Amino acid sequence: MRNTSSDQASEKKEKPKSKSDPSRELLTHPEYEELMQKLNEADQKIAQHWERILRMQADSENVARRNERDVANAHKFALEKFVDQLLPIVDSLELSVANVPPQSAEAAKVTIEGVNLTLKLFYGAMEKFGIKQINPLAAPFDPEYQQAISMQVDENAKPGTVISVLQKGYTLNDRLIRPALVVVSKGEDE
Repeated sequence: MRNTSSDQASEKKEKPKSKSDPSRELLTHPEYEELMQKLNEADQKIAQHWERILRMQADSENVARRNERDVANAHKFALEKFVDQLLPIVDSLELSVANVPPQSAEAAKVTIEGVNLTLKLFYGAMEKFGIKQINPLAAPFDPEYQQAISMQVDENAKPGTVISVLQKGYTLNDRLIRPALVVVSKGEDE
């Protein structure tokens, strides 16, 4: 059969009626709102999970950095107990040198030289391992590295100045091992 022009025109008129906009149908579909709500919930869950992943990654990086720092500190301060045991030996050597009368016999002078050389070796070895001496004579009192044993009036020193060091202090890699025991000057009215 042949289609006439009137048949073709009627088909054209019928096509728009039978063909509707699919996006409008979807928007008016009864499940559309429910599906959109589920999609929004899924997007929120994705965002929450992504945020948790980022937080966990940051926590993991922080733990790794903290572990590295702890291991470095363990290496750096492993000698702390050893140093604590050596310091009384150094103190004894220093006291023996300081308490020898200046007019002693030649044998005593040789002994003093030997002790002084031993002390120099000790100081050199200590310095190689990051052990530093705190000898704050004539410096302002610093309670972070010094412990005041007493205060005395001294006309030649400003108040708050260390005028005598009774026992030197020590640090290991800038961590205080033992504070210096000091006498601090004070004003006459204090």
